[in-house]
Amino acid sequence: MRILLIHQFFLEDDQGGGSRWNEMSRMWTESGNEITVLAGMTHYMENTKSRYDGKYFHSSTNRDLVKVIRCHVSSGDTSFISRVWSFLSFVVSGILGGIFLAKEKYDIIIVTSPPLFVGVIAIFLSWWKNIPFVFEVRDLWPESAIDTGVLKNKYLIRFSFWFEKLVYQKAKLICVLTPAFREILINQKYVAAHKIISIPNGADFIFSDKLLTSFDSDSFRKIHSLENQFVITYVGAHGIANHLSQVLETAELLRDTKVVFLLIGNGSEKQDLIKEANRKQLSNVRFIDSVSKSEVFQYILASDVGMSVLKKTDIFKTIYSNKTFDYLSCKKPVLMAIDGISKTLIEEANGGLFVEPENPQDFADKIRFYQQNPDHAKRQGENGYSFVKNHFDREVLATVYLNYIRGI
Repeated sequence: MRILLIHQFFLEDDQGGGSRWNEMSRMWTESGNEITVLAGMTHYMENTKSRYDGKYFHSSTNRDLVKVIRCHVSSGDTSFISRVWSFLSFVVSGILGGIFLAKEKYDIIIVTSPPLFVGVIAIFLSWWKNIPFVFEVRDLWPESAIDTGVLKNKYLIRFSFWFEKLVYQKAKLICVLTPAFREILINQKYVAAHKIISIPNGADFIFSDKLLTSFDSDSFRKIHSLENQFVITYVGAHGIANHLSQVLETAELLRDTKVVFLLIGNGSEKQDLIKEANRKQLSNVRFIDSVSKSEVFQYILASDVGMSVLKKTDIFKTIYSNKTFDYLSCKKPVLMAIDGISKTLIEEANGGLFVEPENPQDFADKIRFYQQNPDHAKRQGENGYSFVKNHFDREVLATVYLNYIRGI
């Protein structure tokens, strides 16, 4: 099959961040399919494109033999207005790139959201090329933007809900990442059940299984001055939705311990978090810029526990945290500070402990429990690994996804 993927934040080779589609496209290419990606020029944790300054389009083939057409995005700061402008600029450049650069005859278009505006590109190119499109919902937008306070303008909110409905109507198939999304689409947005499939995020065992047998955790800890420390790692965006200030508050309560928090990634709130940590003189919190996927796994394997953290809102009760699967694939227990289906996941797997979101005292108590019960932590790490191996193996999920598309 020839597949045209529209993904504004498709990662560069060795770039840190959510790699769902980098891995999926690699697997599909290895199985004999041809993938072309219409992507933007900025990272989702930032809004700069220094590598592509002065360029409006850039075509290349990545290391997985996937053709990537980078399209112009207006860059700037990480404010709401600036990010909306970047989304809209990608709509225009994505359409032009789809017309003039993605000229092959494709069998289908897949568009992954957020941002929701990429649906405009899918609708137009679906009509222009006379092929159907699949719309993927990685996050319920506009609800998540509203609940986190990012989207407040009533006219934009009204338009967003109208446009979301239009995209669902035009899509041949809708892929959701969690069972909660499916229920909301059917019961609240009145999408026909037969149009919806569920392909969750998964664990990339191609990274973890190799490192589990070869990685020297002790040497890594020594190099990074982590010997004799109880290391808790967070990997992901440092934005409003992540609410990492609760981690800093927890770190304050654990000054008397050997606990060290590693916060890996970038985002709009990172500099404020660093200032706050410095103001509180939190020597047990370290900020690390985004690193490649392979290096992320090294940090996780050198840790004692992984943590998944989000703001306490109802909409986040419907999502799975991406990095949870990375922690579990490395046999690390997870401190799950996200309620809802993420809590259910970790409890079904018996792969970690639930932490009440935005409750630093509960967070600190659960960490102390792990410190005092290392055998329990190890068992939960093993349990989590087995659970995701059986239910969330990305290789298996990629095949299931492709079979659905072939059915169209």
